Amino acid sequence: MSESKPTRIELVVFDLGGTIVDHGCMAPVVAFVEAFRALGIEITTEQARGPMGLAKLDHIRELYKLPSVTEQWKARHDRDWSEEDVVATYERFLPMQTELAKQRTDIIPGLPECWSALREASIAIGTTTGYPRAVVGPILDALTQAGFQPAAHVCADEVPAGRPAPWMINRIMEHQNIVSPQAVVKVGDTVPDMEAARNANVWAIGITESGNEFGATKDELAALAPSERAARHEAAAQKLGAAGAHAIVRSLGELPSLVESGNFRQ
Repeated sequence: MSESKPTRIELVVFDLGGTIVDHGCMAPVVAFVEAFRALGIEITTEQARGPMGLAKLDHIRELYKLPSVTEQWKARHDRDWSEEDVVATYERFLPMQTELAKQRTDIIPGLPECWSALREASIAIGTTTGYPRAVVGPILDALTQAGFQPAAHVCADEVPAGRPAPWMINRIMEHQNIVSPQAVVKVGDTVPDMEAARNANVWAIGITESGNEFGATKDELAALAPSERAARHEAAAQKLGAAGAHAIVRSLGELPSLVESGNFRQ
């Protein structure tokens, strides 16, 4: 991407969980842990968070690849896991995820002011997610009822491949008739979010304190000592930066002024 000629930002594409809803990206973590526990396989919350941002089927496949999961599976079944096992686990996971997603539609602080500022600047808003359409319905309904309706939304199962492929971002650009990638910002809390932005050749902005890499609910975040909060922000920022983020924000409240200033282009 050429960064020498600033282009007016016309579109900001947000991730859902951990970025604008579900502070700490808790719903999928619990669902992944419970889906594997139902198979007699234990995974930690840290392991469950590892591939976050991928399409959920791909996420489950990556969890199966973990040595501890492979070993537990083989000990129980006396064979290696297969793609059929991945699909079966995904099918078991979906109902759990749907129910948990319904319970975790809390809007992340700063969203009303952020979206209002972007719209006042005539910037379109889109959303993407690793959730399939069957799961994301209640989340979008909750956003709409609260007055937050994106101009376009795309799910991972509506494109040839989810993140880190660029197709969800590209689909929203097409929907909004935006040709130049330099007019688009992608905001997310995971490594695949940043990688998808880079693959789409758009600007990538990572968000830390509400996201998966930080891993804290709103109450847990508020209870942290300042030093611990700063350390966890820095760790998340470094990981997202290494994945390709052009800039990092702690919260949604920092985003409008950053987009307006264009300092992420530096």
